[in-house]
This record gives sequence, structure tokens and C-alpha cells, in this order.
Amino acid sequence: MTKADIVDLVFEKMQDVNKKQVTDWIEIVFGTLKDTLANGEDIKISGFGNFKLRSKKSRMGRNPRTGEPVEITSRKVLTFRPSDILREIINNGDASKNPFIMENQNQQGHDNSSNNPFSQ
Repeated sequence: MTKADIVDLVFEKMQDVNKKQVTDWIEIVFGTLKDTLANGEDIKISGFGNFKLRSKKSRMGRNPRTGEPVEITSRKVLTFRPSDILREIINNGDASKNPFIMENQNQQGHDNSSNNPFSQ
């Protein structure tokens, strides 16, 4: 799934907005996530999961071709831990527990299962 796919899915689910507005909103959300992580802060999204930055110390490794020792520099790595809800949706394919399905769409007869990335 690409960012353009996300824009298309959100656009299909929204009423009274144009695709440019949805694209701008998606860009704002992802920009905020990037800025938050760049500032060293973790991100917790209820019903989805946690993005956490970890610092790894420098260590000695080996070049796989030559076998020579090589220093692996210290760095930050991003980890993601899915929430129990997301894990259950993925493992059981039960999209009814998806907190991201909008209530008004269910009432208006929209078929969320075909556009829901968690229902596949």
C-alpha cells in the first residue's frame, strides 16, 4: 500500500471534501509523525501500535565477503510494536474490531470490507 492508496481510501470514505484536501491532510499527518520521530519522541496510536526509537551502541562486526572486522557505528533504529487490537485483526482477519472504521459509513450502507486494508 502506498501513500496514494491511503489518499484514495480516505477520499472514498469522506464526504464533502476533495482529493486535494485529503492529500493535504495525509501529508500533514505523515509530516507530524516524521517530525515527532526526528525530535526523538515515541509515537503511540491507540488501537494501532507504538513507534519507538532505540539507540544502538557501536559494536564490532565482520565484513561478510572478507571476514575482516568492521566497526558498526552507533545509530538510532525505529521499531514498531502493534497493539493487541491490530494483532488480533491481522491474525484473525476480524475487521469488526477495527477502530479505524468510521461509524457513519456503517450506518450509510458503505461496504468497508472491500476498502479496509486490515480485512484482507
